[in-house]
Amino acid sequence: MTDRISSGAERLARRMARGCEFLGTDVAILGGAMSWVSERNLVAAISNAGGFGVIACGAMTPELLDAEIAGTQALTDKPFGVNLITMHPQLFDLIDVCARHGVGHVVLAGGLPPAGSLDAIKGKGAKLICFAPALALAKKLIRSGVDALVVEGNEAGGHIGPVSTSVLAQEILPEVAADVPVFVAGGIGRGEAIAGYLDMGAAGVQLGTRFVCATESIAHANFKKAFIRASARDAVASVQIDPRLPVIPVRALKNASSELFTAKQREVAQALDEGSVAMAEAQLQIEHYWAGALRRAVIDGDVEHGSVMAGQSVGMVKAEEPVADIIAKLMTEAAAALEKRAA
Repeated sequence: MTDRISSGAERLARRMARGCEFLGTDVAILGGAMSWVSERNLVAAISNAGGFGVIACGAMTPELLDAEIAGTQALTDKPFGVNLITMHPQLFDLIDVCARHGVGHVVLAGGLPPAGSLDAIKGKGAKLICFAPALALAKKLIRSGVDALVVEGNEAGGHIGPVSTSVLAQEILPEVAADVPVFVAGGIGRGEAIAGYLDMGAAGVQLGTRFVCATESIAHANFKKAFIRASARDAVASVQIDPRLPVIPVRALKNASSELFTAKQREVAQALDEGSVAMAEAQLQIEHYWAGALRRAVIDGDVEHGSVMAGQSVGMVKAEEPVADIIAKLMTEAAAALEKRAA
């Protein structure tokens, strides 16, 4: 059995080599950027365990991001990245903060990179990773010069698109995987799935939900308990109530916060009607709402009225365990799966 796993491990290493080289890691696993959860402790733990931690900047000010990067660097000397939101009003200041700290990889999320942002990131020596929820966008981003892509399906937690991970992977990987490293995300909870996407041409994967209940995660005990108790069907997408307000759906565990979000949408829609806010400001208000709702759940432990963002892989989170154990288990499962396929 040991020889079989060893042979599978060698196959796994070969398939992950491109992703590992791009990230500078031992395993090609990115930690999904989750606001309030993906902070210095979890990010450093993922990187120290051989993966690639990613700080979730979210609505942070440049000063807060500066402190978070410095705090992460105090906990690890391994590579890690920073996830920035394209609609952040101080995006270019945040890019400068990353550059001052020598952050090697910046992940841009929330839409197409604004004019000048790609040059600002790459011009300061960082590699740029962007999300591609459709093939046409993936090709456009590659033409514009991004260094890698994340293909994330709607099984993921937090902000999601309309298409499943398996469909996006089939659509995008055969077309662009030869051009840039592509990392697949959304609904991945076991190593067998990782092996499958690597076989399809992915350079690696991104996991968020799987790391929420890590021992090193600062998420409140109530938040972790909600994850451990939940099944896949408990993680549902939010509903848009006003077509004029282009709200990106958010996947979270069912609780009273869905009604609170509906009320928030009505409030913002009314402000649009009255002309008291512009569309960009309205969208920013929604983002700030999610940041606050998530904080209530993650930090304060209010899992009934806060937002318990979770992907559908939450049903595979069974216990609190160290990041190193999570990654080791995933790699063992992936290696065994590759060995079986070769038999």
